[in-house]
Amino acid sequence: MGIRMLVGLLACCLVVGVEILRPEPLNRVDESMRDLALQAFARGEPETRVAVIDINDAALRELGPWPWPRSRLADLVEMLLMDYGARAVGLDIVLPEARRDDVAGDLRLANLARYAPLALAQILDYTPRPVLLLQGVPAAALAPLPDRHPPEAHGFIGNHAGLSAARCVGNIGYRPDADGVLRHVPLVSGFQHGWYLHLAPSLLYCAASREAPERYLPEIPLGWWRVPFRHRLEAYTVIPAATLLAGQVDKEWIEGRYVLVGSSSLSLGDRISIPLAPLASGVMVHAQSVSALLDMAEGKLPPVRDGRPWLLAWSVSSLVFAMFWIARWPAWRSVTLLLVLAGAWVALALWGVWQQFEGSVMAPLWGYLFLLMAAIPHEWRQSQRQIQRITETLSHYVARPVLDELLRQGITYSLEPRLKEVTVLIADMESYTRTTSSLSLEAAAELTKGFLDCLTRPVLEHGGTLDRYTGDGLVAFWGAPLDCPDQADQAVSAALEILDAVSRFNAARVARGQAAVRVRMGIEHGQALVGDLGTPFRSTYTAVGDCINFASRLEGAARDLPTSLVIGPSANARLQTHATQAVGTIRLRGTDRVIDVFSVSRAATTTGAI
Repeated sequence: MGIRMLVGLLACCLVVGVEILRPEPLNRVDESMRDLALQAFARGEPETRVAVIDINDAALRELGPWPWPRSRLADLVEMLLMDYGARAVGLDIVLPEARRDDVAGDLRLANLARYAPLALAQILDYTPRPVLLLQGVPAAALAPLPDRHPPEAHGFIGNHAGLSAARCVGNIGYRPDADGVLRHVPLVSGFQHGWYLHLAPSLLYCAASREAPERYLPEIPLGWWRVPFRHRLEAYTVIPAATLLAGQVDKEWIEGRYVLVGSSSLSLGDRISIPLAPLASGVMVHAQSVSALLDMAEGKLPPVRDGRPWLLAWSVSSLVFAMFWIARWPAWRSVTLLLVLAGAWVALALWGVWQQFEGSVMAPLWGYLFLLMAAIPHEWRQSQRQIQRITETLSHYVARPVLDELLRQGITYSLEPRLKEVTVLIADMESYTRTTSSLSLEAAAELTKGFLDCLTRPVLEHGGTLDRYTGDGLVAFWGAPLDCPDQADQAVSAALEILDAVSRFNAARVARGQAAVRVRMGIEHGQALVGDLGTPFRSTYTAVGDCINFASRLEGAARDLPTSLVIGPSANARLQTHATQAVGTIRLRGTDRVIDVFSVSRAATTTGAI
């Protein structure tokens, strides 16, 4: 019990440790499981609230290499807002330097950013470097809220000073996880005593109000926000920039939508790994973020919740449940149980991922794996020891074929006492004390051993269970530990073979000039308490019940009857293959009840011979 408690406690500690410490190798496995859940559950129906304008390789070949003239970018924004009726436009593009050859284009972009629902981008750098990135001008700083601490940036790449008066500017900087996959973004970041919004909330607030978005700050999650990625990439309307500038786009693809302008061109290098794809354009992360924030605002996406209490409650309860049954079931059932619990947890955890619960997906699985590697082998060894003990115990009482049958059927037989229907045979040597009193010690031992051998072999050969030796006799029964439908017939067959064995034994004794001996046997059927009725100091498999007492009285009655085998009425009623005859009546000791007793013809006729 102590080892089981220790194993269960260690499994619980392992789950808690994995959840709290999140060691990086295990955390990578955990995040990979989350990624698989997102890939499985992400919706494929069209996302009609967001559109993406893609500056792809085809556009660069058709319209010229990057950087494009600012006037072309201004044309693109104006077309989206004025001609196509976009709700707001976000540029996933940073313009750190002014274009002296296109001052008019820069001025148009500045005016659009100041008065129209246009959100520009800037990059906040979260990596501490010996030489900090400080390029351009950070814009749209918000006043920090007291006692709240968003992720802090160390540097920035901002737009040039001519765009610093932009009303809406969003951060597009990120920090991928240790495995290189982008799963989290900061919706709010701190830098030089100011707070800066991410591009996704900046775009939404830019479309909703002409005021600064400070009043929305209390509603925005701080910290590294896990992007839900609830839409497949193909669910988004992606329009090539060249097609838009040529005016070849249906207005319904853009009207009333939030539009993000970015690039999938390999030459611009804006490619990252995300849970839904090993390589995707960065603008798709912003599209997913916009969709998620809209879902949250519309009540379609629950807020991020702490799933650790539920995780720990499930882990502890399931591990305790598993340990309880592992200690009682064979190894294959225990393994099946752990697999079922693991499958149930995976299903629950993946549902939790979709419902925005934060917590480890894999932590309970490590606990189950620990039980698989520690608890089940321990219980298997304990079971083998128990089987060995039971085998050694039963080998003293049952024939080897019976024991083999127990093992063949895969029965881990319990020695706990139970009521069974049994047929009891009691055999004894008549006048043992008088016979051995005149013999030497060696001769008495030889007689006893030879006589008990005559009794024992037939019992075991007919599948009987040897209860105990009674000095010069034995007690045996049929019906336990294995069921025996023809137990009465088997007991009588064993008794007849005992008569034959004693007859041969006597013939050998007479030939040596020794006296013959007589065997008396009683057989009766009834209900008995069968099992290990010993103590912690000595184990004994035995049967206790009235039928044992009745069989003993029948054996004693053979002294006054013309037969060596006396069968009680209950056993006689169950005989199928042996013909019997009444040989008299006896009175049950301590009662006024008189019963008929029976024997088989052979036993009656051979009485005189022995």
